Amino acid sequence: MQPFLDILDLVIADGGSTDGSADPELARNAGARALLIKRSSGGLSAQMRMALAYCLDEGYEGIILMDGNNKDDPSALRDFEKALAGGYDHVQGSRYVPGGRAINTPPLRHYAVTLLHAPLISLAARFRYTDTTNGFRAYSRRLLLDPRVAPFRAVFSAYELHYYLAIRAARLCYKCLEIPVTRAYPASGSTPTKIRGLRGNARILRTLLNAVRGAWNPKGGSGA
Repeated sequence: MQPFLDILDLVIADGGSTDGSADPELARNAGARALLIKRSSGGLSAQMRMALAYCLDEGYEGIILMDGNNKDDPSALRDFEKALAGGYDHVQGSRYVPGGRAINTPPLRHYAVTLLHAPLISLAARFRYTDTTNGFRAYSRRLLLDPRVAPFRAVFSAYELHYYLAIRAARLCYKCLEIPVTRAYPASGSTPTKIRGLRGNARILRTLLNAVRGAWNPKGGSGA
């Protein structure tokens, strides 16, 4: 991240890791402006709400999210920054658009994304997405503060917020864009993921279907 600190501030949002990632000295050495540690219940979406709320409170006009599991190539950060500066509101990183690279993607995940997840999200959003499980993405301040979006609700706990924002941004006619990124999985060993087994995949499918049917749209909100 340090090569990009000339244009970006680094905020580390930790969801309760036990591998030393939340060490304050490590954060300082990385040039982080803030280290946020989630102590409450909930998973990824709760962690996202913490990070997004902090950044909005600090006055940032755009926020780029990148996973901390070493799967993402940070060289795309400048492209995200340019897209936000150019007026885009939801910027989705994709390994499947021209210029993107998918390295050692597990076959089951590849086909689940390209044949099921991305088509369903695209259908609901009325905007074509190709890589809807990729956490490398960016949001504008105006999108996150729109009361018709309302992302800071406790209902967003696990993976809901990723899917919901992709659909809601497009349906409300915010400017959406996919940009090429590289996502690389290890050539051997275990896959770095929290989605495991039949129960984990069934939970993702249920979350996907709820997002597609608009289960979390604010009551009375337009653009549904």
